[in-house]
Amino acid sequence: MPYFIFNKHSDIILRYREGWCMMEKQLPPGQFETDKWPILHQGDIPFFDETTWNFRLFGEVKEEKFFTYKEMMELPKTISTVNMHCVTTWSKFDTSFEGITLRELLKFVEINEGVKYIKIYGDYNGDRFGYSANLPLEPLLGDDSLFVYRWKDQNHDWQDIDPKHGYPLRFIPPEVFYLWKGTKWVSGIEFMKEDEAGFWEEFGYSMTANPFKEERYR
Repeated sequence: MPYFIFNKHSDIILRYREGWCMMEKQLPPGQFETDKWPILHQGDIPFFDETTWNFRLFGEVKEEKFFTYKEMMELPKTISTVNMHCVTTWSKFDTSFEGITLRELLKFVEINEGVKYIKIYGDYNGDRFGYSANLPLEPLLGDDSLFVYRWKDQNHDWQDIDPKHGYPLRFIPPEVFYLWKGTKWVSGIEFMKEDEAGFWEEFGYSMTANPFKEERYR
């Protein structure tokens, strides 16, 4: 049955459909399985300064919201085990992450009626909003949509994600999206009524990016 989430600040009910969830381990077409976590990113690894870092919620909201690093890390945490699928054809199963759900962040803004999409921004060569990835909002309301800061798998105990993987905070999307939608070095979320291309989408990559439909390019 559908799973409903109530945003008490905006009186908007957002629906998370079970149809978006992959209940069994499944290798998407054109992918190969690996137990490693390859490092792929665009641009330089940014320097993290806890005293100046912030996270911004903006766009189609009644009032913008900013979090300091301390405020962000004081939010309730969730642990979720997810499967990752990269457009470069590798897939990694059963990695556990700890972080803050996107659902938790929705408690702090009143989004405008008709919001259906978001962009998650991250650092690109010193521009804290130089990278972005577009996503539909509806399938991101479960425990498998996390802004993560630590991880483990069958070969590693709990540890912080390192800068190459997006420290201090990166987004990990549900496995129904290729991993380029998982923005590293996150800086904010823009709420949108219409879908807009992000960084890689402007270079011809898929707007929807479902690995099980092999949606790599437009």
